Amino acid sequence: MTKVLIITDNDSDWRQYFPSDRVVTVDTYLQQGAFCENKATQVINLCRDYGYMSSGYYCSLMAEARGHRVIPRVMTINDLSQPFLLSVPSDQLEKAFAHQLQSSGDQLEEKIYFGQSKVPGFEKMARRLFEHFMVPVIQVVIRRSDSHWQVDQITPFPFQDLTDPEQDLFAEALERFSNKVWRSPKPNKNARYDLALLVDLNEKMPPSDSAALHNFKKAAKRLGMRLQPITPDDLSRLGEFDGLFIRATTNIGNFTYRFAKTAEKLGLIVMDDPESIMKCTNKVFLTELLRLHKVPTPKSVVLKSFDPNWLEQAENDIGFPMVLKVPDGAFSVGVVKVKTREELLTQMDTLFARSTLILAQEFLPTDFDWRIGILNRQPLFACKYYMSRGHWQIYQHHNSGRVTSGGFETLDLKQVPKNVIEVALKAANQIGSGLYGVDLKEVNGQVVVIEVNDNPSIDHKVEDAFLGDLLYDRVMTEFLRRIQLRGF
Repeated sequence: MTKVLIITDNDSDWRQYFPSDRVVTVDTYLQQGAFCENKATQVINLCRDYGYMSSGYYCSLMAEARGHRVIPRVMTINDLSQPFLLSVPSDQLEKAFAHQLQSSGDQLEEKIYFGQSKVPGFEKMARRLFEHFMVPVIQVVIRRSDSHWQVDQITPFPFQDLTDPEQDLFAEALERFSNKVWRSPKPNKNARYDLALLVDLNEKMPPSDSAALHNFKKAAKRLGMRLQPITPDDLSRLGEFDGLFIRATTNIGNFTYRFAKTAEKLGLIVMDDPESIMKCTNKVFLTELLRLHKVPTPKSVVLKSFDPNWLEQAENDIGFPMVLKVPDGAFSVGVVKVKTREELLTQMDTLFARSTLILAQEFLPTDFDWRIGILNRQPLFACKYYMSRGHWQIYQHHNSGRVTSGGFETLDLKQVPKNVIEVALKAANQIGSGLYGVDLKEVNGQVVVIEVNDNPSIDHKVEDAFLGDLLYDRVMTEFLRRIQLRGF
């Protein structure tokens, strides 16, 4: 269970707020060996000064040395002391601060409290700034330059200097950030650790169905942990947890990556981690990575919209038929097969509008694709996914919006050809030690990797058809192992 500690310079700093035994002075916190009995601690450093060698600096430094999760982190403090340029579209600033900008001259200052802003229209930017810097109170300076407005400066602001109305906003934002500050833990809570289960209730094709999610929760409970669902609106709650398990389709451009990055900054165990998301979700990057490490893949070439010779390159290096892939597509979205030059030109007009780079690969027809699940560099499960009837892919997206898929077969790992397992492990090992699903084709005895998924599907009675509850136990056991290894 995570304990929350609020660190201030003096007891008097907190008198206007609710009494709480979770508020301690920095002198108390910095005592040698203090608060080391519970590493599952979230420290909110509210010292006035974060300057190098100051008490506030040493507070964050000591917290990290003790294995506590702390905001702000020492790296953040160091980063904020360096000049930087933050690019924010001028029209967004002008829209959010329209009334203030009319009378503010060439400069405007605004405060952000734990990612919250009182300025309508600035809420999204406030959340993003907090996710990036993770500082309790941030003062943002917006300045006019050549008739355009831009973020000119971002600095920590001492909560001790807030006005009375600002103190109310601060207290409200702090309560939202961590409700454990004001309330005691729930009674009869026996879980040793809390894990957040990130899901998107609006997702049509989530990586795990409701039955599988329920099985993950039961597995966590068997191990003395609590797995609690959270949604894309719950970023501010991450500080309550010891780990984050992402069961929503990952992408660099959506909320899953922000959750992974924020959780990592807070010191949570994250599956899958932001580096794995980055490596896996872009097929161009993944192809280059696998090629570098001599992992067998289909013959591939990256087509560039700005290259006048892309058509000749595709025809000469790949030939027809070929498969075209948008780099960040999932569930066969953004993947097309072309048989002629005319089809290639037509499809590339559409695809280049979505991405400057498109991956072209040779077409390798097979009745099924292998999917080998990998966890911590060890094989976890094996499935055969068969092509949708009358189609060349596992998933077929119809014009009506309906999606159909082929059948599947879940096998004992001992039934899988040795070279399939070996190639899958070699591919996954280039990504990391998380939970991956490696898709492979077997053609004339040769095995090639189609892609590595950082967020593989695990559905009830599909991927778990052979292992049953043991599959869920193994995933949750890996969370437990990592948490204990980190010393929470």
